[in-house]
Amino acid sequence: MRALVVDPGAPGGLRFGEAPEPEAGPQQVLVECRHLALNFGDVNGARNRPPGFVPGWDSSGVVVLASAGGAGPATGARVVTTMGSQGGWAERRAVDLDELAVVPGEIDLAAAATLPVAGVTALRALRRSGALLGRRVLITGAAGGVGRFAVQLAALGGAHVIASVGSETRGTGLRELGANDVVVGLEGVTAPLHVVLDNVGGPQLVGIWPLLAEGGVVQCIGTASQQAATFTSLVGMRRTIEAFTKGPHSGEDIAYLLGLMQAGKLQVDIGWRGSWSRAGEAVDALLGRRVAGKAVLDVD
Repeated sequence: MRALVVDPGAPGGLRFGEAPEPEAGPQQVLVECRHLALNFGDVNGARNRPPGFVPGWDSSGVVVLASAGGAGPATGARVVTTMGSQGGWAERRAVDLDELAVVPGEIDLAAAATLPVAGVTALRALRRSGALLGRRVLITGAAGGVGRFAVQLAALGGAHVIASVGSETRGTGLRELGANDVVVGLEGVTAPLHVVLDNVGGPQLVGIWPLLAEGGVVQCIGTASQQAATFTSLVGMRRTIEAFTKGPHSGEDIAYLLGLMQAGKLQVDIGWRGSWSRAGEAVDALLGRRVAGKAVLDVD
């Protein structure tokens, strides 16, 4: 079958290649992929994989072989899928039953493909941070995939949402998603901050520390700055910095996010979409911070 495989000499580090047909286990379904969503993690991680490896966490499509055990969606069901072992950027993939969700008919499959890593990361990071009602929540890298979902979910939780972006143009549309304030970097941000979802890291993370309230927490999700965060002192009030990872078993949370989409409470922003033959372009745009929201490839 056709797949996007790692090739260090190709544009974006990916090229079309051939991959073995996947074999679904008893607690898996076989899915024909229609749309692939890119994340910084799998794109960057592909650089450390051997040539010929098939990367990709998130994809959506149609079940072509139901689970042999009888559980899960039936053949023909529209689903969105994710897998920690990657392998999603191919014509077909075998997926664990607890790493997928059925997509309602009125939701575009391409939009659904964006939810697993970015949406579930935002959801779980906010849950881990405690109650949000009336709290001041800072989201850095708010123009990206995780950031845009986090802005909306924090607003739904009753927080005062501060969206931090890299430039004024990157902040377009974030107020409409629920941000109370949109700032460049930490410009104008004042204490107290109760919860921070940090997608940037580096010196900006250091600058966040003194703005935290007593008991405040930072969830370190990403390091888009690719810079070290060097703290000269962490003494003082009780504050917490936690390294965050999404974790497995995403199916229930993906289904929850699909329900929010169906109810009109969660918006998906696709900032780049095109054929998977243009994967190199999409990777360059994503890593170059030229995508507002998510990048999606159509399998054709």
